[in-house]
Amino acid sequence: MAVRVGAAACGSFVSLALLAACAGRAPAPPAAAEPPAAPAARAQGRAATPPFPQAAGEVIGRGERLLIYLPHDGDQLPAIAARFLGDADKHWTIAEANGVPRAEAGQPLIVPLQPLNPTGVRNGELQTVPILCYHRFGAGGAKMVVSPANFAAQLDWLARNDYQVLKLSQVAGFLAGREPLPRRSVVITIDDGYESVYRHAWPLLKKHGFTATLFVYTDFIGAADGLSWAQLQEMAASGVIDIQAHSKTHRNLTDRSAGESDERYRQAIETELRAPRELLEKRLAAAKVKVQQFAYPFGDANDVVLDAMSRQRYQLGVTVQPGGNAFFSQPTLLKRTMIFGDLDLDGFKSKLQISRSVSAP
Repeated sequence: MAVRVGAAACGSFVSLALLAACAGRAPAPPAAAEPPAAPAARAQGRAATPPFPQAAGEVIGRGERLLIYLPHDGDQLPAIAARFLGDADKHWTIAEANGVPRAEAGQPLIVPLQPLNPTGVRNGELQTVPILCYHRFGAGGAKMVVSPANFAAQLDWLARNDYQVLKLSQVAGFLAGREPLPRRSVVITIDDGYESVYRHAWPLLKKHGFTATLFVYTDFIGAADGLSWAQLQEMAASGVIDIQAHSKTHRNLTDRSAGESDERYRQAIETELRAPRELLEKRLAAAKVKVQQFAYPFGDANDVVLDAMSRQRYQLGVTVQPGGNAFFSQPTLLKRTMIFGDLDLDGFKSKLQISRSVSAP
């Protein structure tokens, strides 16, 4: 039989796929050989939204690292990913392996069973993941305040251009060289914990099916213009907002108070990292919040802070140094790009660094 496979697949895998397909149709493996279907898709950029019909096509070739699947009428990539990968949100891995946006009946597809390119190195380029940083939302001309209209326009543009908006936690596997990410991946983060996140940002994120990581400093919770515990609980329970730590008091962690000894400084830093983690996990336990990421106030960290990060079991830390993050980026000193209120849409697009030359610094 003649088989045409998408051009995006890697050469060695294509060869194996073609051999498997041309050898004739193999009987479908028993159900036990396939991962169980995924539960309802997690909140993720342009996440697959059940219900969709169960993938009912045939396996016509299988190897250790991939299989060849012949779609039936009505098959969708999320359903195929749910059947074979156990997660509908991994549909993008099938799309990228085949260079196609959707399944077509009778057109064989490569389904990668193992990561094809977990480091994102392609043709002399490094994949990088931009992490965007917002603070407040609303009217007015303050630099740190993004209008709801501008935020909506930015989300609309991401959606139209097929960006995958991830929680920060989803970048950890990529940084360890284990898990690939969609080529157009971006992380949205919001700092401090202003009430305008609940009033403006959260509804727009839900509308687009996007997610965000919210870094709060716990002394601000319940303040006049700060989020309440009830609002944090509601947003965390929705799965759209991932709540993480931004310190206890928002002090600059690299600055010492007048007369502060080395020991008192170390103890203070330990408290700034430990206290918000313990409090957020306790007060938001019903939403199963686990605090493992930290945003440094003012973006600053030093060796004392990084040592405390390790002791307090934080996996990722973000600065405000702009740029994208390659797989070898230091997990506790990730780059993050500020998004200001006076930024127009062209300026916003310029902040999305999703690749750079291998030879670039």
